[in-house]
Amino acid sequence: MATRARVVRMEPPAATGGNALLVLVGLSVVFLLIVALLGVAKSGGSLISESNFLYVALIFYAGAGALYMGFGVTGTPRYVRYASVATAIGLVANTLAVAHRWYLSGRPPFASVYEMLLSFVWAVAAMTLIAEKKFGVKIIGSITMPLAVVCVILMQLLPSEVRPLVPALQSTWLHVHVTLAMLSYAACALSCALAMMFLIQDGFQTETFLAWTSAMVSAIYVAIVATRFEKWGGLSVTGWNAQTKSDIFLGQGMRLFVTVPDLGWLFVIAASAAIVPLLLYFAGRVRNDGSFYGTANKAVFISILLQLVVVAAFVLRVRDAAYPSPDQDGLFPTSLAASPFLLGGMVTGIFASLLYLMLLWRRADLQGLLPSADTLDRVTYKTICIAFPLLTGMIAAGAYWANRTWGSYWSWDPKETWAAITWLVYAGYLHMRITRGWRGRRAAYFAILGFGVVIFTFLGVTYLLPGLHAYA
Repeated sequence: MATRARVVRMEPPAATGGNALLVLVGLSVVFLLIVALLGVAKSGGSLISESNFLYVALIFYAGAGALYMGFGVTGTPRYVRYASVATAIGLVANTLAVAHRWYLSGRPPFASVYEMLLSFVWAVAAMTLIAEKKFGVKIIGSITMPLAVVCVILMQLLPSEVRPLVPALQSTWLHVHVTLAMLSYAACALSCALAMMFLIQDGFQTETFLAWTSAMVSAIYVAIVATRFEKWGGLSVTGWNAQTKSDIFLGQGMRLFVTVPDLGWLFVIAASAAIVPLLLYFAGRVRNDGSFYGTANKAVFISILLQLVVVAAFVLRVRDAAYPSPDQDGLFPTSLAASPFLLGGMVTGIFASLLYLMLLWRRADLQGLLPSADTLDRVTYKTICIAFPLLTGMIAAGAYWANRTWGSYWSWDPKETWAAITWLVYAGYLHMRITRGWRGRRAAYFAILGFGVVIFTFLGVTYLLPGLHAYA
């Protein structure tokens, strides 16, 4: 096994001075803030706006994520100190964005996917700081801050106008239900990050993390190719009405799609590159030859470069453009706002790949920075013990609210069904831990699976399985 470990690892870049990353991140933050300030001054707009606060939050969350990852790679203590400061500043800006929207709408920001993401990111950032200070998990932000960045990027693409509440949402129970949901989901995100760190500390094989990362990135790109690839190599994206800031529909529930020429081939190439490390991993397992893992790690690096090219091409080709549709004659506009989850998935794939490289290059250092495996296992359990009552309260409040609104406590709506599945997964975790004494890896797998179900319940159901909760 020792021989395999030596083969698996690639030589990391030489460590630079302790201030190099701080200077780079600091200059980047200052530059982006100055650019934003000049843009506001040129347009004559107000500095005090939700979009400006959210932009500041995005800058500092991204800076914090870079510093947390830099701490994980180099072990430089000042990185995590400044990362915590950046997270706290981002949280303040996030809080101001929440408060500003609350002031404009006259209600808590819980009525749309955009508003719920705004609250979810706030809760994730707050819990990151709590976990870092209370439990000493200093690099938890290397996982949670990229998640926050992805969510804020998604928010930039989602409809953000303050609109009157539909009748079903005009209830105090909306505030109770969604508050419990966002707090529970943030706690689930934290438990997933802690479970992943437990696996690192518990000696989970690096090559298995390689397989997981490759499988995740492959799934993202294969899903895009399977659902959006058009003949002759185009990529299908949704048409976008800039005036109404909504998708273009041909009829009831039928979106109009346009085809971006040749872009589909880039996704095919990226999907193929993402699958290669996974195939090499299985080849190494079958032949019991560690040299395959070294080649797979190099393939991961190539995959990251291709993913960056795909994201850049997607942004340049899709942003505010017009293309033909296979369903109607003429050219129809599209926008990045029409494809938020395509872009979000691609950015997630890049972050996951970068996190794997951080683990590959500095695993020994990471293990020295983390609390013991027993401590991480215990903190994961405590976090789920917080999340589970919140999930229970969310479902109970939602059922009571549904009965008052629709005359039924439970309608087997897709969102309700998947909320119940989420609850059952975490109930299973607690049951097996308390009654069967499950600890360690089995418990960690449950925590990671549970957050995967949470993500699908929160976002996937909303867009793939429309029902009574179509507005959320």
